[in-house]
Amino acid sequence: MNEEMQKRMITILSGVIAFLVADRLADRYINVPEEPGIKDDVKEALIKGVFRFASTVLASIIVRQIVSRNWSD
Repeated sequence: MNEEMQKRMITILSGVIAFLVADRLADRYINVPEEPGIKDDVKEALIKGVFRFASTVLASIIVRQIVSRNWSD
């Protein structure tokens, strides 16, 4: 599998992980008042950003492990 295909797989997988985890956690841990302010937006952005970063790292590890296991022969 070439590097371009691996990058695509990492992008797709990280997006799925981030969507499933980050959005749910942000909704759970951020109590949005009736009129959210900048502070609430910053909290949400930080939580989602951290989880998107972590999901990209996790997706990269998963894809690289699969590639090395299946295509190294």
